[in-house]
Amino acid sequence: MRIWDINPGYLNRQSLLGEHRELHGIVSIIVNGKKGYSKHPETLRWVGYEWALKMRHELLAAEMSLRGFNEKTPVMISSNEGKEGVWPEEYIDAPREQFTLLAGKYKKKKQGRIPLPKNGQQVWSQHKYSVMARNVPLYKKIGREVANISSLDSTDEFSALAALLTK
Repeated sequence: MRIWDINPGYLNRQSLLGEHRELHGIVSIIVNGKKGYSKHPETLRWVGYEWALKMRHELLAAEMSLRGFNEKTPVMISSNEGKEGVWPEEYIDAPREQFTLLAGKYKKKKQGRIPLPKNGQQVWSQHKYSVMARNVPLYKKIGREVANISSLDSTDEFSALAALLTK
């Protein structure tokens, strides 16, 4: 059971559809009080963050649409459930490790729509124009913060960049 913390564009078809299915499972466990997998670390990480689960679902649905899938299963969580605008601060695996896991997993398989980055600088270069198109002041703010990060290759700094891009 896994909900990735990286852009769904990095996921291949199987991982994208698998995460979509597992996200619906986590939502069902949380909303309906189901017991199966209720103590799983990934489920526990999302308790209280229903808004973020709904946003992650929207990201997955948008990526699925880009790839020609017709997503017809909305996440039924009211907007007042969970901390609005807040994402879980804890990771099961830090974003850098998630890219490493995917690189190993996709070694002899087709990768996602976006090539897996080799370093933090590539992550920023893959996302900066999307950020700029939506919010120029935010683009400038994150750009300054990225410039101040000493090494985008360390796990902590890589995670800091991922957190900035999530917000």
